[in-house]
This record gives sequence, C-alpha cells and structure tokens, in this order.
Amino acid sequence: MSIVQIQIPDSLQKSLYDIASRDGISIDQFISTAIAEKLSALRTENYLKERAKRGGWLKYEAILAKVPDVEPETYDRIPTV
Repeated sequence: MSIVQIQIPDSLQKSLYDIASRDGISIDQFISTAIAEKLSALRTENYLKERAKRGGWLKYEAILAKVPDVEPETYDRIPTV
C-alpha cells in the first residue's frame, strides 16, 4: 500500500465523511473505490477509441446489410401515440 496526501476543500471533506459514514466504510476505502471507478472509466474510454479506429463506415454498412428487413415482433415494437 502507498500513502498519498492531498489537500481538499473543507466542504468536500465534510461530504466525504458524511457519505463514507452513511455507507459504513472508511474514507480510505471510499477514495480507493472512487479512484478505481475513474480509472476504469478512462481505460474503457481509451479502449473504445482504439477499437473505433479499427472500424469504418464500409464495415458498418456491410454488417448492417446482413440484418433482415422485417417488421419487429409485437413485443419489440416502439409504441406510437
């Protein structure tokens, strides 16, 4: 484990204490989870950007052309008003 020391506004610290206390977890655990969630989101964003580079409109249209042109089942229709 590593120790990281940060400075945050008093209002943010109060909210942090309140939420961690309400959830029954330590502030360290709350912050660790928040960092993990943010890193996961950033990694996913980077993955999707890299994945998108491998695609293109021609590939998209080729896959879309394979979809049958049929009416959806009754349960799968969007209701009209």
